[in-house]
Amino acid sequence: MIRFASVRRIILSGVPGWRCLQQTVRTPKAQLPFQSRPSSRSMPSTLTPTNVFRIRPVSWQVARLSHSDPQGTSGRGDLKQGFSLRALGQAPKPALYLGVSGLIPFLFAPLAMVATQSFYPELAYAQVVYGACIVSFLGGARWGFALPTGSPAQPDWMNLGNSVVPSLLAWLALLCKDSFAEGALVVIMGLGLSQHYDLTLLPGYPSWFKAMRTLLSLVATFSLVATLIMKEFHPEKKFKEILN
Repeated sequence: MIRFASVRRIILSGVPGWRCLQQTVRTPKAQLPFQSRPSSRSMPSTLTPTNVFRIRPVSWQVARLSHSDPQGTSGRGDLKQGFSLRALGQAPKPALYLGVSGLIPFLFAPLAMVATQSFYPELAYAQVVYGACIVSFLGGARWGFALPTGSPAQPDWMNLGNSVVPSLLAWLALLCKDSFAEGALVVIMGLGLSQHYDLTLLPGYPSWFKAMRTLLSLVATFSLVATLIMKEFHPEKKFKEILN
């Protein structure tokens, strides 16, 4: 506080009071504790865009960016190996010919319906039954692949347990005798699930077999979808009506 008694003394002595007040009020700015003078070592002599915005390279380990085991200790030998449809040229001739010929029962049903412009429920159910057999066969193939000694697929819960799932789906598809749409959807789900097991989840199959499995599963799926479309857009007929 500024006392008025000191102002009176200043006025009597001949010194203007307002100048004294200005000298008392104007005090040097106190330096805050967190403010410090920049040293010449910490700041560059010249500020350039390269000095202000300097990007430091960040190195990440591959093991942190990937979810899998970097040392390959999980036992999934061919899990990371991709495949291409060009690998079909490496397929053995018996496997390739038998696999392609196995598509005939799938394709026969929709082609016959397109030719006659009619939907036959008996023929559609025969297609579902054959599809259920193929789904069950795919699960058994995984079981048999994991049993031999030295196989890349070990006979553990992962391989043997997942091999049973396609057979259960095939059994459910056979129970849908009165509804072709439900049975066809269950077969499509079984084909897709076994495809997922063999390509991404369970290891061991060679690249040519993966390529062949992908091609055959796609054709079988599209044939079932084609039969479902025929059911919606064509009149339903039975074989008894044709025979009579």
